[in-house]
Amino acid sequence: MNKLPPLLGCIADDFTGATDLANILVRGGMRTVQTIGVPSAGLAASLDADAIVIALKSRTAPVEQAVAQSLQALRWLQAQGCTQFFFKYCSTFDSTAEGNIGPVAEALQQALGTDFAIACPAFPGAGRTVYQGHLFVNQRLLNESGMENHPLTPMRDPDLVRVLQSQSQAKVGLIAQGAVAQGAASVRERIAALRAQGVRLAVADAISDADLVTLGEACADARLVTGGSGVAQGLPANFRRLGKLRDSDAAQLSRIDGPAVVLSGSASTATNGQVAAWLRSGRPAYRIDPLALARGEDVVAAALALAGVGETALIYATSSPDEVRRVQAELGVARAGALVEEALGQVAARLRAAGTRRFIVAGGETSGAVIQALELQALRIGRQIDPGVPETQSLGDDQPLAVVLKSGNFGSEDFFDKALKHLDGAAA
Repeated sequence: MNKLPPLLGCIADDFTGATDLANILVRGGMRTVQTIGVPSAGLAASLDADAIVIALKSRTAPVEQAVAQSLQALRWLQAQGCTQFFFKYCSTFDSTAEGNIGPVAEALQQALGTDFAIACPAFPGAGRTVYQGHLFVNQRLLNESGMENHPLTPMRDPDLVRVLQSQSQAKVGLIAQGAVAQGAASVRERIAALRAQGVRLAVADAISDADLVTLGEACADARLVTGGSGVAQGLPANFRRLGKLRDSDAAQLSRIDGPAVVLSGSASTATNGQVAAWLRSGRPAYRIDPLALARGEDVVAAALALAGVGETALIYATSSPDEVRRVQAELGVARAGALVEEALGQVAARLRAAGTRRFIVAGGETSGAVIQALELQALRIGRQIDPGVPETQSLGDDQPLAVVLKSGNFGSEDFFDKALKHLDGAAA
C-alpha cells in the first residue's frame, strides 16, 4: 500500500500526554505514531500514519524554550504534509501564571496565520470536565482536587479563562455549555461572535464525551486546535467524512514477550493509590529515596538487585505530598526531581541491557526520563488499557519494546497489574 501523507499533526507538551492523545486518535480509527521529540530525517521517511504526535518535554520548560521547541515541531509536521494541527496539554491545565499554554498557543497561531483556536482540557472519561470555564477533577474544583499540591505546577485557580488570560497577550473568551449543547453549528456561531470581539483563544465547556465530539466537529476547518486529548475524539470523524481514512485496524500490534518492570515517579493522588495497592499485594518493590541519592548511596544498584530476581518488581519514588515538600525543602525542587528522574532512567537503561522488554511507567516527567534513557525514537500506538493509557511498541529498534506510559493522574487503583495482564494477552 502506498504511503500517504499524514493528516493531523500534533504537538504534546509531555510524553504521557502525547500517548493519551494518540490513544484517542487510534480509537477513532487513525493509525497513529508518537515520536520522541522532533524525528530525524531517517526516521521520518519510515513513518506511515494518519496522525503523528510529537512528544516534547516542554510543560515545565522556560517559556522561550517551550515556544521554540513547539515551533520546531510545527515546522517538521508542516513539511510532512499535515493539514490540521493540535496542541495538546494536560487535562488539569498544568501551567504557571507565565505559561506555557498561552505563549505556545499564540506562537503556533502566528506561525499558522490563524487568528482563533479553542482551549478545552476536558476529558470526562478521566473525570475532567469544564463548566462555565471552570475545571473540575472528579467533580471537585481544580484547586480542591489535589492539583493545588503539584510540586511543579500547583493549580490554585479553577477559572481557566482567568488562568489562560494571565498567560496570553490577546483577549481570551468562553464558549459556554449552552452553545456547546446546541451542536456544532451553534459552536461555530459562537466562535464567529468571539472573533468579531477580538478574542483569539476561547475556553470551551465540555461535561460529556458528546460535547467533545461536538467541539471536534465544529473545528473541522480549524488550522489549530488546543486542549487535552479528549477534544480529539471529534477529529477523526472529520477526516472520515472526507474519505481520507483507511479501512483497517488502527490499533493492531504484535505481542512482545520477556521480563517486565514497573517504574513510578509521579506524586499524584492516583499513582499513590496504585503504588499502595501494589505494596498491599506483597509483590516486589523498591523505593527510590532522593535523600539517599543526594548522599551518594548506590540506590540504582539496590533497585536493580531486586528487579533482577525474576518476578516483576515495582521501582518507585512516588510519595505523599507532605513527603515531597519535605524533600524539596532540603534538596530544592529542581534537584529533587532531577535526582529521581536520572535514577529511574538509569534503572530502565540497565534493565533493558539485561533483557527487559516490557516497561510500565507512571508519571509524565518520569516517562520522559525513561524514554530518553532507553533511547527510543518513536512508538506505534495500540489498544487502550485504561482511559487515556494505551499499550505502545517502539519503532526503529532491532528488538522492539512494549511500553506503557501512564499520566500520573490516570488509571484505576489496580492499573499496574492490569497493564501487565494486558501485555501478556496482547496477541496480534
